[in-house]
Amino acid sequence: MSAHGHVDLGHTVAGWTGTALALLGTAGAGAAVCAGWAPGVWAGLGLVLGAALVTWLLHLVGWGKPSGPRPEAEWDWRVRDSAARTGHADCLGCRVSGPRRAAATALAARPAASLPAAEGGA
Repeated sequence: MSAHGHVDLGHTVAGWTGTALALLGTAGAGAAVCAGWAPGVWAGLGLVLGAALVTWLLHLVGWGKPSGPRPEAEWDWRVRDSAARTGHADCLGCRVSGPRRAAATALAARPAASLPAAEGGA
């Protein structure tokens, strides 16, 4: 049992990649500030912006996670998200990615229509 209890902490490839890139970017920008090197500051901040973009793209291709808890079988950070292709219903990143994915998300959020029961035997 971990120190956090038995919960889904949301560790994903997208999350770890974005965190590592953002950490490198902020460390590089901070070192450039200390050295007084302005292009290094902008390069570090550009890497932070790139980290956000890479995280978003990895989320869209299935290496992120939807909002809320996942089933326990999907807690490992190396498990791809099978619902990412159609988008997640309450996900801003999926809605921002374009009209086709937003339309698929809206369709997935609606309840399925039930068909009337067949009367009589065939």
